[in-house]
Amino acid sequence: MTTEPIIPKTARIGRTALVVADLDAMVDFYRDVVGLSVRRRTKTEATLGISETPLLVLTEDETAASRRREQAGLFHNAFKVPSRTALGAALDRIREHWKLDGASDHYVSEALYLTDPEDNGVEIYTDRPREQWPRASGGTIQIGTVPLDLDDIAAKSNGKTSAPSGTTVGHVHLEASSIRTAREFYAEMLGLRVQTEVRSALFLAAGDYHHHLGVNTWNGRSQPAGGRGLAWFEFVVPDDETLATVRRRLEDADIAATDRGDSLEVTDPDEISVRIRTV
Repeated sequence: MTTEPIIPKTARIGRTALVVADLDAMVDFYRDVVGLSVRRRTKTEATLGISETPLLVLTEDETAASRRREQAGLFHNAFKVPSRTALGAALDRIREHWKLDGASDHYVSEALYLTDPEDNGVEIYTDRPREQWPRASGGTIQIGTVPLDLDDIAAKSNGKTSAPSGTTVGHVHLEASSIRTAREFYAEMLGLRVQTEVRSALFLAAGDYHHHLGVNTWNGRSQPAGGRGLAWFEFVVPDDETLATVRRRLEDADIAATDRGDSLEVTDPDEISVRIRTV
């Protein structure tokens, strides 16, 4: 174990990628409901994002099996919008084109929850001001859950049909087979900070964000990830020098990594691929 975190405090979530069965239907959902724009499209793959920023890669594989009930994988991808106004507009799009599954105030953020056409969880959220985030005595950030006032959110909407500049993938939330092995990999090996721990769940961050990664075992997954759904997600670091440091720290920690040229790829205990790349 190195003395410095392998994933540096300056990292953030970049893109996330899904293997899908019906590319057209999934592109329609993430464009019309989430509000992303199609940046690149081929017969079997689409990249969606905001302006020049890619956020989501969809790869069609009609032969890929559905994710089985016992398999680990994605709980949700969480798209962070920059304001309550943008969250209100997202609520409008969901009500017009889709179905809202739930909504919560997490003290650090306000969130809407839904499910895409292939049963992948989706969160759209906006952060509360950082100075309002509750903290424990040790300085970690405490995430909670109370009902969200949807009428107040709806009243803030500007009616925009697309997500605004500044929208990102704020965090990724995984379903793991074991909290213990997830903690060993993401916290003890890669160096993410555990900000909040609740029943059968961890919320971890690079630096002082409330969380870049959630991990839970609420649904009793017992087998590695596979089939359709999450293909990989990535942490973005600020420059080549930082990526070189990550490479060296992975080697020092004897963590196997695949060099993909512009990124490094490691695999977690549930066979979920995590990439680390530069901006």
